[in-house]
Amino acid sequence: MNVLWIMADQLRWDYLSCYGAKHIHTPNVDRLASRGVRFDKAYVQSPICGPSRMSFYTGRYVRSHGSTWNGFPLGVGEATLGDHLRENGVKCALVGKSHMTPDREGMKRLGIVPESTIGARVSECGFDVSVRDDGTNHSDYPGRHAEDYDQYLRDHGMDARNPWEEWANTAVGPGGEFRSGWLLENAPLAARVPREHSETAWLTTRGIEFIESQGNQPWLCHLSFIKPHWPYLAPAPYNDMYSSTDVPPVNRGIVERRAGHPLLKAWMNMRVSASFSRDDVRDRVAPVYMGLIKELDDQLGRLFAWLEDTGRFKDTMIVFCSDHGDNLGDHWIGEKDLFYDCSVRIPLIVYDPRSEADTTRGTSCDALVEGIDLAPTFVEFFGDRPKAHVIEGRSLQPWLHQAPTEWRRYCVSEYDYSTRDSRRPLGVDQKDARLVMIFDGRWKYVHVETMRPMLFDLETDPDEQVDLGSDPNSRRQVERMAALHFEWCRQHHCRTTCSAETVEAMTDAREPPGILIGYRDRKELEADGLALPLHADD
Repeated sequence: MNVLWIMADQLRWDYLSCYGAKHIHTPNVDRLASRGVRFDKAYVQSPICGPSRMSFYTGRYVRSHGSTWNGFPLGVGEATLGDHLRENGVKCALVGKSHMTPDREGMKRLGIVPESTIGARVSECGFDVSVRDDGTNHSDYPGRHAEDYDQYLRDHGMDARNPWEEWANTAVGPGGEFRSGWLLENAPLAARVPREHSETAWLTTRGIEFIESQGNQPWLCHLSFIKPHWPYLAPAPYNDMYSSTDVPPVNRGIVERRAGHPLLKAWMNMRVSASFSRDDVRDRVAPVYMGLIKELDDQLGRLFAWLEDTGRFKDTMIVFCSDHGDNLGDHWIGEKDLFYDCSVRIPLIVYDPRSEADTTRGTSCDALVEGIDLAPTFVEFFGDRPKAHVIEGRSLQPWLHQAPTEWRRYCVSEYDYSTRDSRRPLGVDQKDARLVMIFDGRWKYVHVETMRPMLFDLETDPDEQVDLGSDPNSRRQVERMAALHFEWCRQHHCRTTCSAETVEAMTDAREPPGILIGYRDRKELEADGLALPLHADD
């Protein structure tokens, strides 16, 4: 048995037809959903690439692993999915994006050589790298990797100082001039790279090649696409496959624009929010975003057909998800910030090839699921038991085979906005620039350090346009959700070196051997079945 874990970057859950989207048809993702379980309330641990992925890869909350923002290194001591799987003889490989930044200072302190096997795995978040492709916006930009794709483009006649930039993310204007994909006004233009050589097509091929090359050792392949993440530029014909008339209505209202929360006001004033709040920008970008999704779905169709033809559907768990969504102008903001469902809620589909999953095929599940639940799901799939004192997520296997007797009452997501310029006008110190979302399936509570909380009732306000955080009539709900936040904060998050079994054994033993504390006399000692240590006068 093997696992193919497919992740798209910045893909909204509501831009897939199996999740009810009417403006776009994604038949290949839909087909996977018809053979597995579609989770309808899946939430990531942060709506930002880096911290979200570090939670996926460790099975731990952001506050636990400490990599709270893009480029913040994951501590050298953090156990990863690869570490857990290798203990059971499973190869854990990366094909695509990880957004991992290694803890070089920690490695140096511990004498770990980056070029060693251990050093390479620590540097790559526990993965054995088949290909690392995070994309690169400039040749001198640190922390990005696209060297393999650059060489591929050169091998196919697309040479440049930076082929990723100058072919995959550059378009040709009406006059034959080159246009940068970083400028939103150029989004409708076709990328210079042909569709068969696009990054999405190339990564799909590399994923197939990896699977073909595997022997008898069980494996997990993390096939991690960088699209539909910006730059919003697609190869023909996907660049103009859709128009502004195909895009669903924007989800924003005047009541939000006049919102009283200072943090929301500051966010709406950021450049990216101001851009995506313009109808002309959204009308140009959103159709291309849809085109990138359609391209991804087409490539998944190619991948799934190959898996069928080779019989790999019979022995491979297939998981499809994204690392977060995209606001696209909803709520007057852009990018993937904050905790609106368009950003923090993700698609999650799990196909389990085992016969135990036959009764749940083609079903949906509305349980509160978190990104950290995948790591223990994979560990359990390969026949091992997840380490509950390390991994904070819960295996989804019960939902794949039968409904569990109990499940979580709320899910959690976190956001460190210390590097966002929105905190400066608010006078928020970087150490206080923290947000935490608690969602119980109806009420979405957002703890805002140094400010009042936000609260949304998704039953009466599914569009999340009315903040009830300061509403006197909602005070009881605010207090209840704040109590859940406090409950979560009080849990053990960092006691990772001793298992529950070890703690219980230590409790049973009372004290280490030879240590006798509080005994009044020998009789009391012997009543506990103990004896004094040997002395010379005994």
